[in-house]
Amino acid sequence: MGKAKVAVTIDSALLESVDRYVREHEFESRSSFFENAVAERVERYEKGRLARELDKLDVDEERQTAEEGIEAENEIWPEY
Repeated sequence: MGKAKVAVTIDSALLESVDRYVREHEFESRSSFFENAVAERVERYEKGRLARELDKLDVDEERQTAEEGIEAENEIWPEY
């Protein structure tokens, strides 16, 4: 996947912290730090989004739907 160059504005104290991590060789560069940070944030957001969608499900309704499906399958398949 290609990379895109962006410009961002952040607090100078925060940037100093990033630069310290780069100097201490925790990260290769500012870019690698920010790419890593954004990737982690996107992953957390997507997991949270899934959890929020799952919270919308009605467990009893889903169970009933599943049981109805199983009963219908049992009627279709012959006994052995």
